[in-house]
Amino acid sequence: QVQLVESGGGLVQAGASLRLSCAASGRTFSNYAMGWFRQAPGKEREFVASVRWSWGSTVYADSVKGRFTISRDNAKNTMYLQMNSLTPEDTAVYYCAADLLPAQALRTILPKYWGQGTQVTVSS
Repeated sequence: QVQLVESGGGLVQAGASLRLSCAASGRTFSNYAMGWFRQAPGKEREFVASVRWSWGSTVYADSVKGRFTISRDNAKNTMYLQMNSLTPEDTAVYYCAADLLPAQALRTILPKYWGQGTQVTVSS
C-alpha cells in the first residue's frame, strides 16, 4: 500500500520561502513519477511540478517555473518542493501524489496515489 505523507507547510509572508517534504513508502518508486499539486479555496486542484523518480527529470507549471524546485532523495524515499518568492496567489493546500506515469503526464492526468495535503498560507 502506497503511503505519501506531506510536511512543511505553514504561514509565511510574501517573498518568503518554504520547503515541503513528501515521505513515500509501501512501494519501490523507481518507475514512478511523483508530483506536487495544489488546491486553493474555490478552485480546482492544479498541477505544480513533477519528477521522474529514477532519473530525476522534472516538469513545472508555468506559474511556478523559476521560483519552485522539485527534487527527490532516493535514499530517504522523500520528495521535496522548495518554494521561493512566495506570493499570496500560492496560498493553497499542497498535495503530494504518485503514479506509474511519465513525469510529463502528471500535467493532465490525476495520479492514483495521494497524500493528505499540507496547508501553505502566504500573507501580503
